[in-house]
Amino acid sequence: MRITPYVVLGGLFWVVVSAAAWRVPMCCDFGTHAAVVERLRADLLHPAHPMADLPGAGSPYYSPYSLVQGLFARLTDLPGRVVVRLWGPLNLLVLITGLGRFTRLFSRRPWAPVFALAFSVVLWGTDVTWWSGFLGLLSMTGNLSYPSTFAIGLTFHIWAMTGRMVGLGCAADRMTERSSRAPAGSVRAAGPARPLEHAALGVLTGVVVLVHPITSIGAVLGMAGLAVARRGAWHRAAAARWALTGAAALAVAASWPYCDIFTLIGDTGIDSMHRALYENPTGRYWLVALLGAPALLLRLRRDRRDPLTPMTALFLLVVLYGWISGHYTYGRLLALAPIPAQVALAVELTRPRPWSTARRVLAPLAAAGACLGFFWAQAGALAPGLGVRGVERPPRWDTYGWAAQHIPPGDTVLADDYYVVRSLPGYGPFLVAPVWPDPALAEPERLRRKADVTTYLAPSTSRDTRAWIARRYGVHWLLLTAGERLPKEAVVVAFNPRSGEVLGRVAY
Repeated sequence: MRITPYVVLGGLFWVVVSAAAWRVPMCCDFGTHAAVVERLRADLLHPAHPMADLPGAGSPYYSPYSLVQGLFARLTDLPGRVVVRLWGPLNLLVLITGLGRFTRLFSRRPWAPVFALAFSVVLWGTDVTWWSGFLGLLSMTGNLSYPSTFAIGLTFHIWAMTGRMVGLGCAADRMTERSSRAPAGSVRAAGPARPLEHAALGVLTGVVVLVHPITSIGAVLGMAGLAVARRGAWHRAAAARWALTGAAALAVAASWPYCDIFTLIGDTGIDSMHRALYENPTGRYWLVALLGAPALLLRLRRDRRDPLTPMTALFLLVVLYGWISGHYTYGRLLALAPIPAQVALAVELTRPRPWSTARRVLAPLAAAGACLGFFWAQAGALAPGLGVRGVERPPRWDTYGWAAQHIPPGDTVLADDYYVVRSLPGYGPFLVAPVWPDPALAEPERLRRKADVTTYLAPSTSRDTRAWIARRYGVHWLLLTAGERLPKEAVVVAFNPRSGEVLGRVAY
């Protein structure tokens, strides 16, 4: 392997961010993903529902990604929460290598992928989007172990493959590299991609569909934008090869035995929670909009078939559709929408001299914007002492090992605290009411379970009603906050003196 600035600095980035992510306590959706591994560790072929003591058939959480994690957990006998953490550095490796390959479609300059990586993690805005799949440095340290990070990394590899297959690449000869008038991305003379390459591309796309369906939409949109760069007519043979790609992707998605991923089409169950992604777009994205748009325009002026601009336009159109239609889940594509502009800026700032006036102005502004984005919004990911006063830090949730050590794996716990229900399943227990909608459990049934939890914990509920609810769901344990009343029939088993939470056992 040739030692390049990207190998050295990308490797350093991998070490630092992996270590920073390891320090973040289990929080947010980590418990859900750890619970998925726990269920697969218990039964690889017929796992239970990730959060409830019910069959898990039909749950999209059981993807090829989680199946490999479950197999690894069975072979090593490691708990799910440890396996999920171990996958963080692997996800980051896929992401870094994929972004490097994608950037090299547009520039052979050795510092271009370094700049692209830097911009992708700090050049967003001065408000943080803490959400799965977003590549801001702060969000990444908390979500590095999630399937969405792997899916985005694999998407970058898919885009790189697509670019090569449609003839997009950089002229390697020195004369073209020195020419300031040559486009940063040009078409290389090459024959059409072989059918096997198209089939492989389709298989990878199908894997992304299964691992993180919303990211697969971004993967396909990016492939479409890159295909615009192809010169020449789309003859029948080319259409047949791309049809093979689509068929391979559909075959992989349709043949997956754990769930029917196509049942998610038109599902609006999680739209409401994604509305938050559309809030405060100026604060979240103004840096990349201010600095990335000029870079895209410079490229478009030089080459009207530059693919980075149509990629950006396609992403933003789908995001806009999500806002207008109320299908706010499409806001997840805001995780990918800035990437073409960030790559364009990296490529423009590493082009050989002489520079145009626009590029000479853009360079110091980009440096200032990157510093502002890092110290104002992202620095808390690496060390509490970095950044301006009040800069956001990763969440510091309580852990629940103190309670889980008393609960046999597979027992059902009744709880309704925000943090408990998101964390405890990662240790092995089940809940009465799952946190998120899931095709494996009908939504009316999930809501009924949540209502029964509320009824059980209400001070006015009779002991007979509590006993009926406990028997109905096989409840043996209660995990209550300091403000919730422990029923008289419950026996205290463990107590957290710091938070006041109580683990109680009930028998009916």
